[in-house]
Amino acid sequence: MKHPNGIQVLIAIDQLINTLLGGLADETLSSRAYRHSRDGSRKWPERLINTLFFWQKDHCKTAYESELNRNHLPKGMR
Repeated sequence: MKHPNGIQVLIAIDQLINTLLGGLADETLSSRAYRHSRDGSRKWPERLINTLFFWQKDHCKTAYESELNRNHLPKGMR
């Protein structure tokens, strides 16, 4: 079995932090921030994260869409 690459490890850490903060276990902080901004409950986390990832246009929205499309899974499991 191949060891996960660095991006997969970072996503796992992100998901762990999200879970420890009361989020869903298989969701990143960015995806959660977009959901909260979209439903109007909290907008500041999305603005903060998008600012941190300034080189990626609409980082949180892209993360949310990636979760919906299950892009983090191997191609055979999507």
